[in-house]
Amino acid sequence: MGNRAKGSLASIVAVFLLLGAAGCAKKQPPVARPAPPAAATPPATPGVRPPAPPQPVSEPPVVPPEPVPVDDLAMKSLDELNRDSPLAPVFYEYDSADLSADAQAQLTKNAAILKQRPTWVVTIEGHCDERGTAEYNLALGERRAAAARTYLLSLGIGAERLKTVSYGKEFPFDPGKTETAYMKNRRAHFVITVK
Repeated sequence: MGNRAKGSLASIVAVFLLLGAAGCAKKQPPVARPAPPAAATPPATPGVRPPAPPQPVSEPPVVPPEPVPVDDLAMKSLDELNRDSPLAPVFYEYDSADLSADAQAQLTKNAAILKQRPTWVVTIEGHCDERGTAEYNLALGERRAAAARTYLLSLGIGAERLKTVSYGKEFPFDPGKTETAYMKNRRAHFVITVK
């Protein structure tokens, strides 16, 4: 081989050696970036406390709704209503269908109850004591029931809700033969017929 070829071969070998040495050289690790600075903590001041953490928001207490009152009258049957009737009777003087001040006051209370119970229909029974004939007492009982009805109408109770009937002396409240018994029997009695 000529000098020239030897020189070329030596050059090629030198290049390979350089490349090999470069490939075997240690790689440098990447340069680490600096970490961001930590949040600045204020220097502790002697005798001063750090602020308290915020208080949790308190929810207002839950108040249960008011219980709905039970309507005792609505739960009762007609028989129970009439046995313990909220509608009190009104009483009359002997041989009279005129309403006394006490009778008018009671009818006003009864009207207030009827206004609270707009579905109720009432029969007003006219009653008498046992003195007098059956025919006379039936007529007097009718006048007593009508007087009570007229007064309730004047207080705003609808006519379709107020029926009347006379029993005369047939159904005494007190069967006694005393003036006290007679006073109890001269009455207009209220019977709830539709609730």
